[in-house]
Amino acid sequence: MDAYLVSMLVFAGVYALMALGLNVIWGLAGMVNLGLVGFFGVGAYASALLTTKLFWPMPLGWAAAAVVAAAAGGAMALIVARLRGDYLAIVTLGFAEVMRLVASNEVWLTNGTDGISGIPGPWRGLVTPQQFNLIFLGIVWAAVVVGFALFGRLSHSPFGRVLRAVREDEDVAAVAGKPVLWFKIRAFCLGAAIIGLSGALYAHYNAYFAPDNMLPLITIYIVLALTAGGVGSMRGAVLGALLVLLLLEGTRFLTGAVPGVTPVQKAALREGTIALSLILLLRFRPQGLIPERTRTRATP
Repeated sequence: MDAYLVSMLVFAGVYALMALGLNVIWGLAGMVNLGLVGFFGVGAYASALLTTKLFWPMPLGWAAAAVVAAAAGGAMALIVARLRGDYLAIVTLGFAEVMRLVASNEVWLTNGTDGISGIPGPWRGLVTPQQFNLIFLGIVWAAVVVGFALFGRLSHSPFGRVLRAVREDEDVAAVAGKPVLWFKIRAFCLGAAIIGLSGALYAHYNAYFAPDNMLPLITIYIVLALTAGGVGSMRGAVLGALLVLLLLEGTRFLTGAVPGVTPVQKAALREGTIALSLILLLRFRPQGLIPERTRTRATP
């Protein structure tokens, strides 16, 4: 049971990193991004290939994953930054699906649907599995703390204030002399970088990564996490990730305690419980658990 809880906290940290990245792109800059698993997979494959094929040290592999994902985010931003609303969401969703199909078919690079196995982990094999889980838990949540501190500082910086202005009305921001496209590209790069890092950490924790790990459902979970926690709030992003994982895993035990239902009915009951919980939360707390707070200058 202890190993299970530690593993869930590791995955919660991965979700929190993804939520922080989405919060920069969507929460601050106002660009709806449904292609999270595309950047997640790019980071995972970049680090996995560099550490297994070229034998790079893991920290360098993680850094490279962030850089490669940021480059992919910048390229994506050049294509979609002028789109708005539903069109932006559809194109980013298509990007994630293209990345999954590329990973499935480019066998020479990604090993296709068989995935990449034997991805190294810090001190894996030198310590017990329980110790490895605790070590990785510390690494993941250290990354969350660093990302939270950096993005929290960023959100209250002049750069963050310009992103909010672009989110509210990019035409007004452009009239005020701000290079809107350049700010959108940088926001996409920053968000994609930390999402790519989360993919690299996920791959090294599991020692395996395949196209099946790039499911659109993960993007939905992260969007729900940010919505429930509070769009635009860094604290809300982390809290929302913890809440969503708690709902996903906690309902396994809740529905298991219900007598007289089949496994299929238990699965349906679990999904219904998760949906009802999120609906009630958004009904009575539409701004999220920790709403965004902006700093304004006091009236003289």
